[in-house]
Amino acid sequence: MPKMKSVKGAVKRFKVKKNGSIKRGTAFRSHILTKQDASTRSKQNAPKTIAKADAKNIKAMIN
Repeated sequence: MPKMKSVKGAVKRFKVKKNGSIKRGTAFRSHILTKQDASTRSKQNAPKTIAKADAKNIKAMIN
C-alpha cells in the first residue's frame, strides 16, 4: 500500500503547535490596509488557532 501524500497547500498554511493545536494565518492582511481600523489590524496580528471541529481533517491533510 503506498503512503498517503500530504496536501501541500495545507502544509504551507498550517503548523502544529507543541500542545497539539493547529496555528493558522489571518485573512485580509496583504494590502490596502488603510481602510481597516487600527484595532482590526492589531487583532489580526494576534496568533490564531483553528476550530476543534476542523482539527482532525487538517491533521490528516498535513500528516
